[in-house]
Amino acid sequence: MTTRIGFLYTRLRAEEKYLLEELEKRDDLEVVRINDGDQFFDIHQLPTEIDVLFERSISYSRGLYISRIFEAHGVPVVNSSAVAEICGDKYVTSQLLAKNGIPTPRVLMAFDEESALRAIDALGYPCVLKPVVGSWGRLLAKVENRSQAESLIEHKSSLGVNHQVFYIQEYINKPGRDIRAFVVGDECICAIYRSSENWITNTARGGIATNCPVTPEIAELCKRAAQAIGGGLLALDLFETENGYTINEVNHTMEFRNSITTTGVNIPQKMIGYVLERALAGDLRDGEEVGEIGCKEKVESETPRW
Repeated sequence: MTTRIGFLYTRLRAEEKYLLEELEKRDDLEVVRINDGDQFFDIHQLPTEIDVLFERSISYSRGLYISRIFEAHGVPVVNSSAVAEICGDKYVTSQLLAKNGIPTPRVLMAFDEESALRAIDALGYPCVLKPVVGSWGRLLAKVENRSQAESLIEHKSSLGVNHQVFYIQEYINKPGRDIRAFVVGDECICAIYRSSENWITNTARGGIATNCPVTPEIAELCKRAAQAIGGGLLALDLFETENGYTINEVNHTMEFRNSITTTGVNIPQKMIGYVLERALAGDLRDGEEVGEIGCKEKVESETPRW
């Protein structure tokens, strides 16, 4: 019996090409490519007959809503819309990690300019201002003093409603690097160090990738964090501190082009294996619980990522 895999994408980056290569090696699969901008969707009808949807949209909002449409018609999605919604909102991610006792940097939330400035003063300098929805290290600001805080808060307030939710995070003095760990299901399959002279170490911003051995401590922490978020195919960003590791963010459409040769792990092969397991098991069903905190407690059914 042929398994039909829906492959949802915005454009075919290196990661999507690697994943499609792995899918196309299988004679028992039919890949249905779905470009997230090329068609419209009738919410009353299943868009196309598939056994599972593999969501690889660059756009957070497109991927989220199209996933919900398929889930509403009983099609499992990897990652589920509930997981995507949690990972796509930094507040919800931080709140779930904190609720589950997983080390994560301290966060203060504020909703107007004056309270945001008071929160920054309370947290102390330096601290970090982030958009509550965003990726690739964009629009992050390291706040060094009160004068800079006033300028940044005023600027963010003028950018629109999404920037008037102030997510203010404790600054972690990293040793010139952080860790990106890749989780497939319950397993941390590999990890990389991302090193940079800049305080932002994302490889998308010039960070250099080298292999990071997955210690039992890293593996266990990543497993706990992935379970708290809802599980699936996840990339977790870890900081090294004097008190051990702390998890900064969790990403649900992970990039890995710089990590395959670096770690020696065939990441796309492992990802496709997980997608096929979900297609055959059919265990991502409407109503699957993912946690008590978040915009959704149950699965409902480039600017990319806002």
